[in-house]
Amino acid sequence: MTLEVNVVPCRSDNYAYLIRETTTGQTAVVDVPDAAPVLSAIDEKDLRLDRIFLTHHHHDHVEGVEAVRSRTGAKVVGASSDAYRLPALDVAVSEGDSVRLGEAVAEVIDVSGHTVGHIAYVFGTENWAFTGDSLMMMGCGRVFEGTFEMMYQSLARFRDMPDNMLICSGHEYAESNARFALSIEPDNPDLLERVAWIRRTRAAGSPTVPSRLGIERLTNPFLRCEVPSVRSALGMESASGAEVFAELRKRKDSF
Repeated sequence: MTLEVNVVPCRSDNYAYLIRETTTGQTAVVDVPDAAPVLSAIDEKDLRLDRIFLTHHHHDHVEGVEAVRSRTGAKVVGASSDAYRLPALDVAVSEGDSVRLGEAVAEVIDVSGHTVGHIAYVFGTENWAFTGDSLMMMGCGRVFEGTFEMMYQSLARFRDMPDNMLICSGHEYAESNARFALSIEPDNPDLLERVAWIRRTRAAGSPTVPSRLGIERLTNPFLRCEVPSVRSALGMESASGAEVFAELRKRKDSF
């Protein structure tokens, strides 16, 4: 059993993800920012779409759902707590539920903060996590509906996952996130190496996703709230992790 994951660029900086479970051939897409590129990718690979997994209600993640559902007959899966503002759900899920794609099973985890009711799908056996706008490559989503404490706790959900967990987030924000990270830890050698890789990758026109959780722990300031160098940079050596996170997020919002 294995998952094949294809990144589908959408709009100006969004990503959808096509997931195929190779034993059965069942296929899903995570978020549908725009129908056309998703349908094009399905046709190009001659796939049958079975499921549409939604992370949250923002229009740049769901705008193409109805067109894709109409064309493919795929069943839409999303958070029960967010059902009132998501496209009509065929399957409503909550924290602790699991969803199946062929023989692969994903745990549904609540990662509220960016929005309340935001969920992520974690295929633990295969080491794939589809995080939407919660944990992102080199950053995290802006806190629109939740609280900083809520978002801090949501990101902590990834703390005990393995280093080789692949993080599939919803946007191409790597370059701007990298510039902010450098403003906090300009001498972090792992960060400097990663920034160089990001610049090469984007110059070649390639996505920077997915990202391995291990390198996120070394370079993503929002996962480094307990690290002395980050606390020192903020002058918050004795603050709580949640307080450090709140300061980082406020700085990023105005960066």
